[in-house]
Amino acid sequence: MATVLSVSGSPSATSRTARLLRHLDRRLTAQGHEVIPLDVRTLPAEALLGADLRHPAIAGATALFDRAQGVVIGTPVYKAAYSGLLKSLLDLLPQYALAGKTVLPLATGGTTAHVLAIDYALRPVLSSMGATHVVQGWFTLDKDITVGDDGAVTVAPGAAGALAQIVDQFSAALDGRTALLSCAG
Repeated sequence: MATVLSVSGSPSATSRTARLLRHLDRRLTAQGHEVIPLDVRTLPAEALLGADLRHPAIAGATALFDRAQGVVIGTPVYKAAYSGLLKSLLDLLPQYALAGKTVLPLATGGTTAHVLAIDYALRPVLSSMGATHVVQGWFTLDKDITVGDDGAVTVAPGAAGALAQIVDQFSAALDGRTALLSCAG
């Protein structure tokens, strides 16, 4: 099975985006993948904004991208684009940091007016970074993500079914890639 880096580009500590990603991480783990969560907001702001590639936290994040066979990128949508926090990290990574990787883009937002942010804002950046396969992404409305008092995430039935299918397709793409790599090795 594959190693998956699950990246939340939300600046909020109580982010629905991050909580949704951790919810989906459990599905990928149950399918046999090793999932490593990365909340970009936990990286030092001065290192991100100052483009300090030698900072241990930035070097560590870069190493996580290098280690992963698959990457899930989750972001809230602000002003019809992915978060500036996510952009800060992506700008620091090597030009082809996603080369040879399967990538699943996910976004959350308050209105369906932002549903195309994945295809028009995020997907081109992921492709330019060398992603071998950017699978179909998914946009989830904030109102479809509920967080209980215990922190448990519930996704509205329609969105939950679609997300499960998208995650399963991503997992299958990873499994196919892993099988190809073992045959080639």
